[in-house]
Amino acid sequence: MKHILLVAALLSATSVFSQSLDYPATRKTDQVDAYFDTAVADPYRWLEDDNSAETADWVKAQNSVTERYLAALPQRQPVRQLYTELMNFERYGLPQRYGKRYFWTRNDGLQPHSVLYMADSLTGTPRVAIDPNLMSADGTVALSGTVPSPDGKLLAYGIAGAGSDWQRWKVRDLATGQDLADDLQWVKFTSAVWTKDGKGFFYGRYEAPAPGAKLTGVNVFQKLYYHRVGTPQSEDQLVAENREIKEWGFTPKVSSDGRWLVIGIWRSTASKNGLMVLPLADRGYQGGTPRVITVDFDALYSPIDVVDGRLLVRTDKDAPRGRLVSMDLKGPATWTTLVPEGPDAMTGASAVGGRLLLTYLHHASTLVRLHDAKGKRLHDIPLPGIGTASGFGGEWQDRETFFSYTSITTPTEIHRLDLSTGKTMLFKRPKTAFNPDEFETRREFITSKDGTRVPVFIAARKGLARDGRQPTLLYGYGGFNVSQTPVYSVTAATWLRMGGVYVLAALRGGGEYGAEWHEAGTLLRKQNVFDDFIGAAEWLIANKFTSPARLSIYGGSNGGLLVGAVTNQRPDLFAAAVPAVGVMDMLRYHRFTIGWAWASDYGTSDDEAQFRALQAYSPLHNIRSGVNYPAVLITTADHDDRVVPAHSFKYAAALQAAATGPAPKLIRIETQAGHGAGKPTAKIIEERGDVLAFIANALKFDLR
Repeated sequence: MKHILLVAALLSATSVFSQSLDYPATRKTDQVDAYFDTAVADPYRWLEDDNSAETADWVKAQNSVTERYLAALPQRQPVRQLYTELMNFERYGLPQRYGKRYFWTRNDGLQPHSVLYMADSLTGTPRVAIDPNLMSADGTVALSGTVPSPDGKLLAYGIAGAGSDWQRWKVRDLATGQDLADDLQWVKFTSAVWTKDGKGFFYGRYEAPAPGAKLTGVNVFQKLYYHRVGTPQSEDQLVAENREIKEWGFTPKVSSDGRWLVIGIWRSTASKNGLMVLPLADRGYQGGTPRVITVDFDALYSPIDVVDGRLLVRTDKDAPRGRLVSMDLKGPATWTTLVPEGPDAMTGASAVGGRLLLTYLHHASTLVRLHDAKGKRLHDIPLPGIGTASGFGGEWQDRETFFSYTSITTPTEIHRLDLSTGKTMLFKRPKTAFNPDEFETRREFITSKDGTRVPVFIAARKGLARDGRQPTLLYGYGGFNVSQTPVYSVTAATWLRMGGVYVLAALRGGGEYGAEWHEAGTLLRKQNVFDDFIGAAEWLIANKFTSPARLSIYGGSNGGLLVGAVTNQRPDLFAAAVPAVGVMDMLRYHRFTIGWAWASDYGTSDDEAQFRALQAYSPLHNIRSGVNYPAVLITTADHDDRVVPAHSFKYAAALQAAATGPAPKLIRIETQAGHGAGKPTAKIIEERGDVLAFIANALKFDLR
């Protein structure tokens, strides 16, 4: 297999889309909604009912057509084989120390899920702390979080079934390997945060959903609780709630010294939040009313720690690229700048070993700087190259921290940083079938429609011919302040080994250049994101990396929206498009689960100006009949309760009903899976392999 490459070889015109596609008939209704003075038809509204037998039958029929098509592709099995080969390598998570034990995750290569291990030292013999692969026969039950107690003797862990966001939390005695009686249900969008006395932890939960609404019902009125180990959930103590504002949710953090609970308050996915603090007596929870620091929701306030009674916070208040500030919790609520805003976006901060570790993005790649406790810059942490570093966690009294480094062609490495000496040491470097030395990555800048410079990372085999014929996969996201930085993925590695060019675009809407860059891709400015992506595609063609017949686009979630919108706007520019778990109905997205929280980026159809903008790009509502579209493979999952699958169902039905040319318009619906988290390795290989095989077929190149 090592000698098999996917090369750009033209197939005969009749072999690419030679299969006869008889799409399942999708019933239409006369559902019409009035938005201000505009009537909008929604003929596939019935597909929003995930409990109906008719929807279940539709899913089966669509999957049957899609499976027949994919099974006949000559690329399918070779691509799956290559993907499996490249997936089969040892993968480690970042070590963390609790008490006298280190904890880290490891996957031996093809295990469905990574296993949490513990050891008495970094060189000690690891022992299994918890193995999620024993929790279900089919691998559909996954760990959603693991948090050891401060002394490392207990483990709070969350489990989620079939990829759902709903979690159930339990507590395990690590000496015996047995679970205690603790059982916390209806937990979502939270983790466990222990008090330093080890007697209990904070977590957020919702009321139980109405019957039949578990996967689609709106999630509002989250409450923050304290759970004391050994007591039933019914006795958990309410720490914070807001009975008037249903959108409030809570993110707890306990300070390194155990004396303070810091509560972040969120009300959407916007990077704007509130803060409260609560003193903790004897390093444990004794009740009390949290003190409000700010609930203006005018900026990001990301709490780092409390050191010597001063709250350290990373914020973009009056500093769109970010700064580090502090506040005396015994004095007035005024901020003092420790590290001012600089030319690069500050994207992370931690307080470890008496030092401040700050991470920045410089044109979408990571820089790490070390500062003393008063904010004075000491030196930069050297990194192997242009890539992505993350981690740097720990507590004020620690003397070490760990971080990962990766790039598009560098599988994730784990490094240890000794904060007393400033020296780094390689902890783990994976051995893979992917040889980074055969490939190279370059960072270029494209010019978008309005003149904005947008960074793109282009990875390819060394010695790439610039003849306009290279099969190219362009990936993007562009939203929610999520930065797209160069990281290794088996999907990209497989595409590169196949002989393709992989391109990552850092679009507006992300956080690559701070708050202003993010906001430039939101609300009435969302079209900027699509223009950036189109601009990247046009640049690749103009600079002879590829051509429309050799160019494909791929994105998931908000990136699925991106792919759907751009496919409608420029169907002539691509040969294949894969919108994965996408937000496709922009007029109704906020009516399901946590969708209402995305309004900070999108706006909603309840506001007239925002409705006009949403209607103008909503993938479902802008399919252009009478125009040839690229080959489209929509992917979703039946248990996706983040972006409910009705988005993809309705979009697929509308796309198949329109006259969009002979290229296939298919939907692949994974069963017993969700938005992506917790998906077992076998399902990942099958799905991503199918995506790459579909793209390869559409771009007319085959295994040789």
